[in-house]
Amino acid sequence: MRVAITGATGNVGTALLRRLAREPDVEVVGIARRCPPPDAGQPYDLVRWHAADLGDPACLHPLAERLAGVDAVVHLAWQVQPGQHPARLRQLNLGGSRHVLNAMLAAGVPKLVHASSITAYAPAPADRRIDEDWPVAGVGRFGHGVDKAAVEAMLTDAVRDYPVLRVTRLRTAPVLGGDVGAEVARHFLGRFTPVPLLRSGRLPVVPRHRRLRIQVVHADDVAEAYLRALHSDRTGAFNIAAEPVVGGGLLAAELGGWAVPLPLGLVRLLTRAGRRARPVPVDGSWPEPGASVPLLDCSRAERELGWRPRRDARETLRETLAGTAAGPETARPETTGPPPRPAERVTGRQAG
Repeated sequence: MRVAITGATGNVGTALLRRLAREPDVEVVGIARRCPPPDAGQPYDLVRWHAADLGDPACLHPLAERLAGVDAVVHLAWQVQPGQHPARLRQLNLGGSRHVLNAMLAAGVPKLVHASSITAYAPAPADRRIDEDWPVAGVGRFGHGVDKAAVEAMLTDAVRDYPVLRVTRLRTAPVLGGDVGAEVARHFLGRFTPVPLLRSGRLPVVPRHRRLRIQVVHADDVAEAYLRALHSDRTGAFNIAAEPVVGGGLLAAELGGWAVPLPLGLVRLLTRAGRRARPVPVDGSWPEPGASVPLLDCSRAERELGWRPRRDARETLRETLAGTAAGPETARPETTGPPPRPAERVTGRQAG
């Protein structure tokens, strides 16, 4: 099987490369805005790399050429820069997804496995577990979820217009793990990240609200779900999450502190104030996911893909907190900035 992965240097992309490296019958084309350096090592050295700015319409023709002969595309590429130019992010993410889809159709690639999100769902009652039939409309004004829902609508139209196209969507809970700890600090907490306290293993006070709760899942477990989706003939959506549900009480217990009740309005107010003062890089919409996203029923993934998470949410949370406390991430190559030239570099095992 020949697989192309967009966003292959990201958190999930790196985990998927590690997992695919153990599959002798899988060849990989990695597509990223910036390719890993030649000395990046495993798992990047077993991939044929192609640098592409998916948000640029000029990428369409060269991308279609690189996808020729590919059996499936895993579309992971998605820019997340909370609070920074949401209209530009929407253009990049929706436009990039459209360009990937059009390049696939031009190249005759029959299968797409798309990275959707728990935030693509419409809000649901707090005490209800929802399956994949729950409406997909995005969480309120939370841009990430609205944009994920818009891409899903695009894929629904494509499947209707091109019946030969097989699309699988993995609607994942927030994907965590040690590699992503520094990203969590940079994107969501900024200079407010209590690194010394995290290193000590104690955080005296943790905000708690009954509506602020969410599921998470480890990147390695998500990678396994993508592998199973690639090998399966099942299509449609699959919920991917681990138990137990993470709330202020569980977080406080892991950090050895007290869970202090805090009104949701105050959480939003503090987030907006932090955004205006610049220490916190997120905007006021980011409390919405924990307050509005539904809890997922993942029984379809277990029943039809044979997928179950190997790490529970507590273990995943501990690993993420340890990664946050460790400081700047070192597990993945630097991938910011414009694509390098030349646009393609081949390392290790080639995909053709």
